[in-house]
Amino acid sequence: MELYFLGTGAGMPARHRNVTSIVLNLLPERGSIWFFDCGEGTQHQILRSPVKLSKSEKLFVTHLHGDHIFGLPGLLSSRSYQGGDTPFTIYGPKGIKAYVDMSLQLSQVHLDYELAIREIPSEGGVVFEDESFRVEAAPLDHRIECFGYRIVEKDLPGKLQQEKLHELGITAGPLYGRLKQGQTVKLEDGRELHGSDFVGPSIKGRTVTILGDTKPCGNSALLAEGADVLVHEATFGAEREDLAGAYDHSTTEQAARTAAEGGVGTLIMTHISSRYQGEGAERLLEEARAIHPDSWLAEDFYSHAVPRRQS
Repeated sequence: MELYFLGTGAGMPARHRNVTSIVLNLLPERGSIWFFDCGEGTQHQILRSPVKLSKSEKLFVTHLHGDHIFGLPGLLSSRSYQGGDTPFTIYGPKGIKAYVDMSLQLSQVHLDYELAIREIPSEGGVVFEDESFRVEAAPLDHRIECFGYRIVEKDLPGKLQQEKLHELGITAGPLYGRLKQGQTVKLEDGRELHGSDFVGPSIKGRTVTILGDTKPCGNSALLAEGADVLVHEATFGAEREDLAGAYDHSTTEQAARTAAEGGVGTLIMTHISSRYQGEGAERLLEEARAIHPDSWLAEDFYSHAVPRRQS
C-alpha cells in the first residue's frame, strides 16, 4: 500500500505544483489503484509517473471545485486508449453524475469499459466494502459539499504455524488450508485438530484517511482517529489563519493538531498555496512538526509507503 501524489497545489495549476490528485496504490493488495480527486492535467502528470491508468479501479471525489474534477473527462477517455477495459466506479457528492454524463455526452466519448457513478448522501456513510477493504465518507466544513474518506484495510488472518504441524507428523496439503481458515478437522487416526491452535494472531490492517478541502471540524477528527496516515490540506501557514478560516481551509498547525489529537501515525500535508516555495515551504513543515513530529509536506510525484504499525 502506497500513496502517490500527482498534484499537491491549491486553486489552480502552478509551475511547481499541479492541482489535486492522489493515488492509493493497492497493486499488492488487490491488483489495482484508486484515485482521490482528479484536477486539471492529471493525465499529463500520470505520463511523468509510474502510475498505470489501465490498473485503475475507483475514483473518489471529495468535492466539485474545478481543481479537484476538471481532469476527470480526459482521464476517463484516456483509460480506454491505455487498455483499461475493466469496470470503473466513481464516488462523489451529488452532481458528479451530471458532470461526468454531460462531459462524455457533449464530447461524444466512447468508453470501452463499464462506468458506474455512485453519489454519496449528504450525511456520508460506508460507500464501499468488500472482504478486504471498507471506505467510509463523512462531510467536512467547506464552501460547498465536501467529503473526507477513511480507507480501512481489514485484518489479515494470522500465519499458519507449520512447524507445530510438522511436529505432529502432518505434511503440507489441503489440510493446511482448512486449518488456516480456522476449521476443525479429524485425522484418519481419530485425532481432532482445531485451526485456532495452529494459526498465529491476526495481522492488523492499515488505515489511511484522505480529507478534501476543509477548515477544522468534528468529522475531520473522527475520520483521522488512529489512522496510520492522514492526508490533510494545509493551504496556508499559521500566519494566515484568518484567511484560511474565511475561505474554509486549514493551516499547517490546524492539520498537525488534528493529527496529534487523533493519534495519527504520519501526517502528510497537501493542497499548498503557490505562495509557499523554497524557504516558505520549509517553514510550513517546521510549523507542523512542532506539534506533530511525524509530518511531511507533499510535492508532486512524492510517494509514501504505508507501513504496518507495531501494536
